Amino acid sequence: MDDSPDTIGPDLTPRRTLADRGRSLVRAFSTKQGLIGDYDYGFLFKPNLPFMKKARRAAPFFGLNDRMPVLLALLLGFQHALSMLAGVITPPIIIAGQGGANLGGDDAQYLVSTSLIVCGILSSIQITRFHIYKSPYYIGTGLISVVGTSFAIIPVATGAFNQMYATGFCPTDSSGLKLPCPEGYGAILGTACCCALLEIALSFTKPTLLKKIFPPLVTGPTVTLIGISLIESGFQGWAGGSGSPGCIDRPSSGPFRVCPMEGAPHALPWGSAEYIGLGFSVFITIIICERFGSPIMKSCAVVLGLLVGCIIAGATGYFSSAGISAAPAVSFIWVKTFPLSVYGPIVLPLLAVYIVLMMEAIGDITATCDVSRLSVEGKLFDSRIQGGVLADGFNGLLAGLCTITPMSTFAQNNGVIALTRCANRRAGYAACFFLVIMGIFSKFAAALVAIPAPVLGGMTTFLFSAVAVSGVRIISTVPFTRRNRFVLTAALSLGFGATLVPNWFSFVFTYNGDNHAKQGFFNAIVLVMQTGFAVTAFLAIFLNLVLAEEIEDEAPSITANEADVPDDQEEWARIRRGKEDGQKIEEKI
Repeated sequence: MDDSPDTIGPDLTPRRTLADRGRSLVRAFSTKQGLIGDYDYGFLFKPNLPFMKKARRAAPFFGLNDRMPVLLALLLGFQHALSMLAGVITPPIIIAGQGGANLGGDDAQYLVSTSLIVCGILSSIQITRFHIYKSPYYIGTGLISVVGTSFAIIPVATGAFNQMYATGFCPTDSSGLKLPCPEGYGAILGTACCCALLEIALSFTKPTLLKKIFPPLVTGPTVTLIGISLIESGFQGWAGGSGSPGCIDRPSSGPFRVCPMEGAPHALPWGSAEYIGLGFSVFITIIICERFGSPIMKSCAVVLGLLVGCIIAGATGYFSSAGISAAPAVSFIWVKTFPLSVYGPIVLPLLAVYIVLMMEAIGDITATCDVSRLSVEGKLFDSRIQGGVLADGFNGLLAGLCTITPMSTFAQNNGVIALTRCANRRAGYAACFFLVIMGIFSKFAAALVAIPAPVLGGMTTFLFSAVAVSGVRIISTVPFTRRNRFVLTAALSLGFGATLVPNWFSFVFTYNGDNHAKQGFFNAIVLVMQTGFAVTAFLAIFLNLVLAEEIEDEAPSITANEADVPDDQEEWARIRRGKEDGQKIEEKI
């Protein structure tokens, strides 16, 4: 397995001159081999239909530093960008919506555009792998380790906004209707920037120590709870919209008597059959693409499902073009800004988020090395882990300064690498390019923001379920000894309870004085206890450290049938010997 040129020691290979790079660039764009090559492009687009003959030979594998045609790099980079698109745009749309900061359409469009741009720029940091001067440390993995807006921030942000509106930090009108709260969004960004320092500090710790403190026994149930808590918002959107007070409450009068509100195109009551069917059009398309789609369709199945849902919604009058027409032609970072501050009650939940992001990054980088046919052990692999975790924390800090919530390493691109057999960094850079272009042209972001909630809900329900399944997969790597089962049971019992009954801890503290620090401390405890995955994470870490490992694994449970197996085998052997002896006697007679 060749990991060059990303070596730990000094690079002694001769450096390419500027003239050499220029000649290589000219050959890439002026020759057929450099521009198109001899790749079987039909492999990417050939559907998996029952009556079609399947290809007998596999497509060639493009390693980390192999030469590859420009057209193929652009095509596979576009495929990586499409596989990321749904995950990148979902968090800003949810956080800016009725269940979050209640920001206007212009702000939501800006956040979607900026999310795409920031993801493209920060992914290039992971892919490039910078060496820190006069040190053994790196920033980035040097692999196609793309980053996107993290789903883990959504339950923390929505819970924090509910608390902000309840305590008066965010404004409401005289009737209790939630008003836009850019200050609350800025508080989440500022707090996330501060908490990112934890992951940056932990990146200089040995990966073996990190895995000991935060093993799969801790991260597995935490990731599972994140996905389960998110499915609620996805399902609510599928039925018409999320966020209370709103149309989800099905009031008999007022602007939210229908979803998304009165005056919107084709507005209907929450849970209407039309909305359910619209969401199913997305969900069923994803399943069809997985069963019959070509390799490029399978990796972009979620986006294709979203596209089919949008076509049906547009044809039946659910779309409004007002926001798209009013959107500017181009956008970029800092076109809009938010006042940064630190909101104390979400510090502990966000620290849990960054611990989860760190362990996710370690798992995703390991998987990327595996599918890229690189070593998953040794000094170079540990260096990639260190650089990836450092870049993950650094990207979280930069994202907050760029008005976007924390980033995380995306796992779905590992599937694209395995499917297309391409681990080349050129495809990664092409994906970054397409993400930035998508974000700059803000009409594209405006069209994404205008997607009806049922269409988005059908897609996000699938995505959020994938997060929960990732947690289950992590748990499956844990040996189910008695100790580990006890840790999982204790951690998940509180996590599931807080997820299913989110207000269970709301009435524990009754303090109403003027001491804001004391009130903020109580609010922090309430928010942690009402955030299912945070409770699970902290309790799992504590129990994993204080409960000693068992000296011997638990004896396997044996059923009555299994216990009798040796006796049964001996009895059958006796019967067979008896039959054989009888046959011999008959032959003699």
